[in-house]
Order: sequence, then C-alpha cells, then structure tokens
Amino acid sequence: MFFGKFIFLPRKQLMMRVLKFLILCFSFTASSQVVNIETLRKPSDSSKWTGSVSLDVSLTKNVNDLFQITNKAYVQYNDQTNLWLFVNDLNFQKAEGFDLINRGTQHLRYNRKLNETITWEVFGQAQYDAVSEISFRGLAGTGPRFKLNPSEKYRFYIGTLVMYEYEKATNVVADRIQEDIRGSAYVSFSLYPTEKISIISTSYYQPKFEAFKDYRISSNTSLLFEIYEDLAFKTTFNYFFDAFPVSSSIPKTQYELTNGLLYTF
Repeated sequence: MFFGKFIFLPRKQLMMRVLKFLILCFSFTASSQVVNIETLRKPSDSSKWTGSVSLDVSLTKNVNDLFQITNKAYVQYNDQTNLWLFVNDLNFQKAEGFDLINRGTQHLRYNRKLNETITWEVFGQAQYDAVSEISFRGLAGTGPRFKLNPSEKYRFYIGTLVMYEYEKATNVVADRIQEDIRGSAYVSFSLYPTEKISIISTSYYQPKFEAFKDYRISSNTSLLFEIYEDLAFKTTFNYFFDAFPVSSSIPKTQYELTNGLLYTF
C-alpha cells in the first residue's frame, strides 16, 4: 500500500522523495566486509541501547560493468551485567556477470559479566561465501573472556572458546558437508591515544580438535578518526588464512584493505 501511494505521487514530489531517500542511504556509507565484534562493542558507561548502520551502493560503467552493494547493521544492549549483540553484514560485487564478492554473515552474541575480569560468552553465527565455495557455515560456541587490564583507555582481552561448526560447500564440491569441533582462541586490544582516535585489533586462531594441522587464522585491525560526534573515518585491514579451504582453487591466504565512514547511534 505504501509503495502504491509512493509511485502515484506527482512527478516533482516523487523525485524529491527519491532524492531524500538516496541522501539518507548514502549518509550511512561505509566499507567493511569482515565482522570484528571488538569494533562494535560500546564502553560499559554508555547507554543501554546502541548501534550503527551502513549502506554502500555503486554502479560503474567503463570498459566493464561493475555493480556493488554492501550493508552492515548492528544493535547492542548492555545493562552492565548482560550484553546482547546482533550483527548483519552483507557484501555483493559483480563485474561482467561474474561474482567478485558474494557473502553474508549474521552474528548473535551474549555476554554475562561474572566479575571485573571474567565474562562468559555464548554466540551463534550463520554465513555464506559464494566465492570461497561456502554455501552455508553455521557456528555455535561458548567460553570465557578475560580482561587483562582495568584501564578504559587501553584495553586488552583474551578469549578461549569451543565451537561447533557445520559447513556445506557449494555445488562445485558435490555432497561436501563437514561437522567439526574447533577451538577459537583470540587476542584483542583497543587503544584510545586521544579522544578522536581509536585503534582496535582482534586476531583469532581456530584449530580443529581432531587435526591441529587443520586451522584458520584471521586478523582484523581498524584505525578510526572521529570526524564529528558519532561519525568517523575508518581504515580496516583484514587478513585470513585457511590451511584447508573448501577446494584447491581457493587461495589459502586472503586479505583486504578498506576505507570508509562509520556512523553509530
């Protein structure tokens, strides 16, 4: 009903509303493909409900046709003892009919603060990555998170989790389904040298318990410069290594460097 009314507006009024909609979308432009939970956590003294949203759409026509759309949204609830965090991250890029990037992640995490040093974490995650030949990967894990220092200006954490992994490959690998138990150890730090600069980094090591030679390493480091209140310029470097990717055509090492804007509320 809404779209019916929208379509039959007078031409001038319709164009103005479309323009306002586009301005709203692009005011939330950002570029970030890998979910780093640490960049999304808010300080414990902030309001209970926080979040951010980003949308980036582009269409390029030169020698080739290139279409790109990325979207990330997260919502956090924190009451000093319990923390809930939901993340939705989608990235799609196509050139001349071929998928350059086609992946998505939904992540839900719950933290229960046991004392000033230890927090217990539980998380679930669903994702797909067509380029890496992953039709679906589901994760569920739990474990403790340790705060190594009391300072809010320089924060250091380690986490030691156990997770169940279900992975189904795309049709390029027929009937390829794996179910594994993996460890997920991580080291994270957040540095705030000034009120307007943040450096946040998290590195994961995830071995399969049955065969430790089957492991993954991922690292995400972000540098943020506050532009105005809740708007920041963000540079992010992501590194990923998989000792045994889905197929031999997938490189073991992947990395990316991105720049963009981040708006939080």
